[in-house]
Amino acid sequence: MQRVFTISEKIVPGNLIQYQWQKTLGNYIAITGFDHTVKIFDRHGQKKNEINLPGMCVNIDWDKDGDVLAVIADKSNSIYLWDANTHKPSQLDSGMRDQMSFLMWSKAGTLLAVGTTKGNLLIYNPQTSRKIPVLGKHTKRITCGCWSSQNLLALGSEDKMLTVSNQEGDTIRQTTVRAEPSDVQFSVMKTDERASMGESTVSVVVGKKTLFLFNLSDPDNPIELAFQQRYGNIISYRWYGDGYIMIGFSQGYFVVISTHIREIGQELFQAHNHKDSLTSIAISQSLNKAASCGDNCIKIHDLSELKEMYAIINLDDETKGLDRLSWTDDGQLLAVSTQRGTLQVFLTKLPVLGDTCGTRIAFLTSLLEVTVCNHIEGEPPITVSVELEPNFIAVGPYHVAVGMNNRAWFYSLGENGVEKLKDTEYLGTVTNMCLNSDYAAALFENRVQLHMVRLKANHNWGSRTQYLMAAKLFESVLSV
Repeated sequence: MQRVFTISEKIVPGNLIQYQWQKTLGNYIAITGFDHTVKIFDRHGQKKNEINLPGMCVNIDWDKDGDVLAVIADKSNSIYLWDANTHKPSQLDSGMRDQMSFLMWSKAGTLLAVGTTKGNLLIYNPQTSRKIPVLGKHTKRITCGCWSSQNLLALGSEDKMLTVSNQEGDTIRQTTVRAEPSDVQFSVMKTDERASMGESTVSVVVGKKTLFLFNLSDPDNPIELAFQQRYGNIISYRWYGDGYIMIGFSQGYFVVISTHIREIGQELFQAHNHKDSLTSIAISQSLNKAASCGDNCIKIHDLSELKEMYAIINLDDETKGLDRLSWTDDGQLLAVSTQRGTLQVFLTKLPVLGDTCGTRIAFLTSLLEVTVCNHIEGEPPITVSVELEPNFIAVGPYHVAVGMNNRAWFYSLGENGVEKLKDTEYLGTVTNMCLNSDYAAALFENRVQLHMVRLKANHNWGSRTQYLMAAKLFESVLSV
């Protein structure tokens, strides 16, 4: 688990920070602290933009495609938007007179739900610029909520009510809970029969002690699950797989239950992952991994075999403890915020990219790093820092090339170290590239373009190198 970057508390002031990865793409992370700004960094830790707010940030969320970041702040009735494609901020008047307290984009469309401290609701569609104000959805502050994949909106409030509304804002289900609700989620309970109801179950933590399951198909028979007192409070939970729920508790326990009616309430897995406290759990569906954090370490399990510990990341310098975990959708990066206000990002998955030339090997060793080595000849490894995350690598006797889509960057590997030579654009997306001493051959759209990398006067490439390059090119063309 390689640390990619750290954002210190000096950059984002505040002991506890909010942050959100860009959905789908994971190219950006939005972070906010106590300084009335939302800062946007790329996945390498470089600051890209900043949104100034009139007060402290209340909530942030990315739309489902990761195109737009929405922000609400106290002391403001506006919704602040940032376009990830143009990097331009904009401002939208919500039309609501009371303070906003909740914000979330829909899973399946372009709808944005905004709740207020007095229980009112706004549903906004940026494609049509239509705003639907819903007054009196709740009688007190809306604190949590979630969209279903069928565009139903579940909301929890300080009035101890759970409401489920359609995309027009009409209430279709509601129920009372015994204490203040938090962490509302939609999912599918495990059943013997496969129904096409979609995400028909709303789950919510009640009073930090119980998990309330509200089946929209059977609203008169909700299920409330209580847990052992020694576990402490429910910190967070996640649905995964075929109706399983993973729950993290404040006293360091990590529990998995099933929602199958014959197994409900039964613990399928339990571990005391953290000695003093657990502060967050996260699941990566793409990696099939689960992570928990607490004290000053992160523990990662494989979902197919929870008893086996996949990895442990110790953060010995974080003496105040950790706060919250979050994975990018592709599972490549795992972020953890800390109790002192820093954010650390770790690389958990790396694409397998590489190339060979004779006994020399070049391969990706970090998001922006290629290592070239030749163990047979006893050459010391050479590290090449590249400008972008590549999707192909080529290595020759004197050069290495990396590229993405229709561009490639060329570096020389000389006695004086690594030197960037040039970058080249092609007339199509490059699917393969080969290098010899002087030339690069790029394969795209069933064609091979041959061009000079840089002429060297002090060497001649022999017939073996020519033959190897020609063979690789021929093999590439045949595979198209």
